[in-house]
Amino acid sequence: MNNRNRFSLGLVLSLFTSVAAQAADFTVTVEPNYPPAQAQDVYRPLLAYLSKATGHRFILKTAGNYHVYWRDMRGGAATDFAFEEAHFTDYRANRQRFTPLVRVLDPTKFTLLVDSANADAGANGLIGRRIASMSAPSLGYLLLGELYKNPIAQPEIQSVAASWKDGVEMVFAGETDAAMVPGYIAQTYPNLVPVATSRDFIGRAFSASPKVPMDVRKKVADALLRLHKDQTLYDVINELGATQFVPATAADYVGSERLLRGVFGYQPMPSRPGTNTAAPGTQPAPQGISIKADRGG
Repeated sequence: MNNRNRFSLGLVLSLFTSVAAQAADFTVTVEPNYPPAQAQDVYRPLLAYLSKATGHRFILKTAGNYHVYWRDMRGGAATDFAFEEAHFTDYRANRQRFTPLVRVLDPTKFTLLVDSANADAGANGLIGRRIASMSAPSLGYLLLGELYKNPIAQPEIQSVAASWKDGVEMVFAGETDAAMVPGYIAQTYPNLVPVATSRDFIGRAFSASPKVPMDVRKKVADALLRLHKDQTLYDVINELGATQFVPATAADYVGSERLLRGVFGYQPMPSRPGTNTAAPGTQPAPQGISIKADRGG
């Protein structure tokens, strides 16, 4: 091999090594809204998009159910990014110093759906009957707890659904009387009747661990902020029940952790003099569910 060929080969190897050194693997933790295998299919397009946009590789991380997910979160299981509802986002910001980068523009709300035969009795008509939901501490499950506060007037909450849509299918199959689902799923079932709807919560956030380099955070945030502008990527964002991402800050989520107060294993943050758990200029959060006045009880 002559000197010129040696130089060319050395240059190619040097460039390859440089690119490989700059690229890195990052984990993205998502709520267990789907069985693990299905979650891989749902989020694969998003992670592929982020990889192409940033030059890094993103690996999905989830759990088999919300009980395991909550245990891992409390235990500080390592992850680089998290895509979660407001209560988890605030918890990670407070306990693990995560930084919200962007959030879904669309607010989160939950709807209690029944078939038309059970609609006239309203939400109170479901006391003593079956309601399908994802398990605690999913936001939907926690909001059912706010709706049915009387300990002696409770529905039978079936936290066996493998996904939010699975709960709806249980209604159609006659395996349950109602299903608690996110609003973006509820609107795809016009043949079912909403008997209760929650207040709006700020949209799900994409947060970064403090160990993620600032330049990587910026690349990820920028990629998500422009995702909706490319019509060829519509399916990527639509699969998430979102229309677009917008900038987010930790202040957007202050106080949302309070939803976890009644959950097994939750430990309150030590109080600090002169601090306020509510966002500046806001009032304490109202009750989480509003009952439709035209639907009984």
